[in-house]
Amino acid sequence: MAAELTAHDLLAKHRPTLDQALEAIRTRAYWSPHPEHPKAYGENGSLDAAAGKAAFDALLNTRLDLGQPGTDDWVGGEVSPYGIELGVSYPHADVDVLIPAMKAGQRAWREAGAEVRAMVCLEILKRISDRTHEFAHAVMHTSGQAFMMAFQAGGPHAQDRALEAVAYAYAEQVRTPETAEWTKPQGKRDPLALTKQFTPVPRGLALVIGCNTFPTWNGYPGLFASLATGNAVLVKPHPRAVLPLALTVQVARQVLTESGFDPNLVALAAERPGEGIAKTLATHPEIRIIDYTGSTSFGDWLEANARQAQVYTEKAGVNTVLVHSTDNYKGMLSNLAFSLSLYSGQMCTTPQNLLVPRDGIRTDEGPKTFDEVTADLARAVDGLLGDDARANALLGAIVNPDVKARLEAAAGLGEVALASREVTNPDFPGAVVRTPVIVKLDGAKPDDEAAYMSECFGPVSFAVAVDSVGDAVELLRRTVREKGAMTVGAYTSDSEVEQAVEEVCLEEAAQLSLNLTGGVYVNQTAAFSDFHGSGGNPAANAALTDGAFVANRFRVVEVRREV
Repeated sequence: MAAELTAHDLLAKHRPTLDQALEAIRTRAYWSPHPEHPKAYGENGSLDAAAGKAAFDALLNTRLDLGQPGTDDWVGGEVSPYGIELGVSYPHADVDVLIPAMKAGQRAWREAGAEVRAMVCLEILKRISDRTHEFAHAVMHTSGQAFMMAFQAGGPHAQDRALEAVAYAYAEQVRTPETAEWTKPQGKRDPLALTKQFTPVPRGLALVIGCNTFPTWNGYPGLFASLATGNAVLVKPHPRAVLPLALTVQVARQVLTESGFDPNLVALAAERPGEGIAKTLATHPEIRIIDYTGSTSFGDWLEANARQAQVYTEKAGVNTVLVHSTDNYKGMLSNLAFSLSLYSGQMCTTPQNLLVPRDGIRTDEGPKTFDEVTADLARAVDGLLGDDARANALLGAIVNPDVKARLEAAAGLGEVALASREVTNPDFPGAVVRTPVIVKLDGAKPDDEAAYMSECFGPVSFAVAVDSVGDAVELLRRTVREKGAMTVGAYTSDSEVEQAVEEVCLEEAAQLSLNLTGGVYVNQTAAFSDFHGSGGNPAANAALTDGAFVANRFRVVEVRREV
């Protein structure tokens, strides 16, 4: 069957967007082709709010048939953190049938070249973008994010990260020319002359192991980086968050088909309850690339055991904010309060440890003791979340029982500066919504160290009293080196302290945000400009997104011919 989307059509439609993305990653300036505001959708084929909600509702209690080979069962069972059963069932794959089918289309996909692959990826993203409202509800009801966060982080921000990965993938593949004429002079003899051909060759089958909290934002970079570099991609979603990635696979398969490629270049691997197929897939000899976001324990297992694959992991760390001094005390408290509260702290970038000198800090409002700082921060969080409607819009819902259990146990670890409270969501009575807890700990006590030197994922933060700013800097260093950190924050009006913190982050490869008091927060990163993680400390072995994230997904193979 002839392709409905020709390479010429795709180039005319999407090449300008790719060029803008390439320029954005070069300059690191702000740019996004995907609107953040819900009202921007509803024209040129995109779904508005009502149509997106209707499309999501129509998915509930249905079978999502992707037309994949090797389907031997139908599985499902997702329950929204907001208390509703989704009732969607997905194909369960016999991998011995599916994997050979996925490999069959790789030669044509490789031969298409970097530019055509990028254009197909951008068409997939355009169709996903048109359905952003629908995807937002899917992300909301699998991750527990509040709607606006699900809309933005699960929609345009995830799409931006995907496009960023495609841009890096394209740039790395075209770095080497397709052909070269090589002539070496030999003095009086005839020169040696060769024609050389260089082809980016994919590693093979890629596996994306999805996460519960950010299924699209964390899943898209690896998915699109592998696809753009010529690899077929098998998507294994988290069993609690299948729908957003299943819809993504559905769109990708449709676009591949219409572009004249094998739809089995992208497929879904949903699992039965308790089946735990990630380890089996990760060690399958045909799996050559793995992208994973999740717990440190399984990330470490993948790095140690999936020896046949190139493994990219984003695991967990202990994110730290050092508080030394500030010339905007109210702004600092407001910024920290928002960072601790957003999505109930269920972000890999949320601050956990707040290191504050025992003798207090300098501020524009005069000196503040450790106890005053923690009390004022508690009041800032209370003020931010005092109204239940606003609290629900910021907090979302607790994603799973493990997070709730950690939150409840945290109060027993030390003196509670801010107690967590239950918030009722009138639209979703079954939602588990909790405000953050802040616990005071002593950096000099070994018993307290066990708490603050371990990740406590969720709305839990520790205000850690340290003897001096020097001790804080060294504790920061040790935390990043031993436990890793996706983010580091610092507040200081002292240039020497700023330099010391910056040097630690450079030496330990941690991304640093200094003196944030406005509308930018330590736990947020912007595609095309900010690097998410560094790949240089135990929290992650890769950064989203840089050249290293894409370059090892393919190799350049050379063919030489004598002239």
